[in-house]
Amino acid sequence: MIAYVTVGADDITKAERFYSAFLPALGYRLEKYHGDLSYILPIEPDQSSVQPEFYVKSPFNGQSASAGNGVMVAFQARSQKQVRDLHGAALTAGGSDEGQPGFRASYSPHFYVAYLRDPHGNKIALFSNEPNEPGRKK
Repeated sequence: MIAYVTVGADDITKAERFYSAFLPALGYRLEKYHGDLSYILPIEPDQSSVQPEFYVKSPFNGQSASAGNGVMVAFQARSQKQVRDLHGAALTAGGSDEGQPGFRASYSPHFYVAYLRDPHGNKIALFSNEPNEPGRKK
């Protein structure tokens, strides 16, 4: 089980604007710790931690943050509409488009996805795989 995912950022203010544009709608709350960002899922009473958490931090080695080639973090949305809405919010908050919301021929018929880059170049996916919504036409 993945416990947490961390991406690097040189400008925490820009990163906070971008990630706070869509992560709260997916249930994450923001906690700040030593200038870094921790997006945490809520814990119900009598429940241990909910995973994965998502961290945005300045690199520990003091060097500039860089996006990994082939690295992507995907967040599951509740619906195709939420994918569209959150993709738009993330673009407005400083992200750049890497693929408009929609179906992709290489994925299952109900896998609806949008791709973004955060202000530091990290690749992010927002997706819904809800079988009760319309699927890709064959």
